[in-house]
Amino acid sequence: MALSFFDQFMSPTHLGIPLIALALTLPWMMFPKPSSRWLNNRVLTLQGWFINGFTQQIFQPINLAGHKWAALLASLMLFLVTLNMLGLLPYTFTPTTQLSMNMGLAVPLWLATVIIGMRNQPTHALAHLLPEGTPTPLIPILIMIETISLFIRPLALGVRLTANLTAGHLLIQLIATAALVLLPLMPTVAVLTATLLLMLTLLEVAVAMIQAYVFVLLLSLYLQENV
Repeated sequence: MALSFFDQFMSPTHLGIPLIALALTLPWMMFPKPSSRWLNNRVLTLQGWFINGFTQQIFQPINLAGHKWAALLASLMLFLVTLNMLGLLPYTFTPTTQLSMNMGLAVPLWLATVIIGMRNQPTHALAHLLPEGTPTPLIPILIMIETISLFIRPLALGVRLTANLTAGHLLIQLIATAALVLLPLMPTVAVLTATLLLMLTLLEVAVAMIQAYVFVLLLSLYLQENV
């Protein structure tokens, strides 16, 4: 029983073929396509309002050189939100619970921000490794600490997204199992447990959106340091 709780995080296969590619492609098929009409429908209007508000909030403190990332980060935000929300449906698979996939998103994007900083303003980028006014004996230690913290950033991005979604899915499954077991024994407690499960599900919907936003927000902060 303990092992079956983690079966939901296994990549589904059919006839030996991994279906994670299908799970990654499905969100893009669900997005409404822009039309050539003067007036859009409600779905396209809501999607445009969300993208405009998100990009304005994310890129307001970033200078014009970093605005080239607007399309990439907005698409990543929509992609992560859709994956996280679809993973809350029954009998679905959440690719963002896989650390390998989250690291595959975090490492290249973080590395791109670092390379941009080293190419455009190497002095300013290297200055982050040593705060101004540091005593001379502490310079080697602080450089090592700042370098380690720099390389931990992509790991923190991937682990944060994976851990939050995995913990939420496990908690939902544990409480749902408890409600089913208690239903024939203590119906009143089972109803209270089901109510708790409903509240937790609503919380997980919020967590799914917040974690996608935090992932993109931290990437924008890394970009802001290097442009």
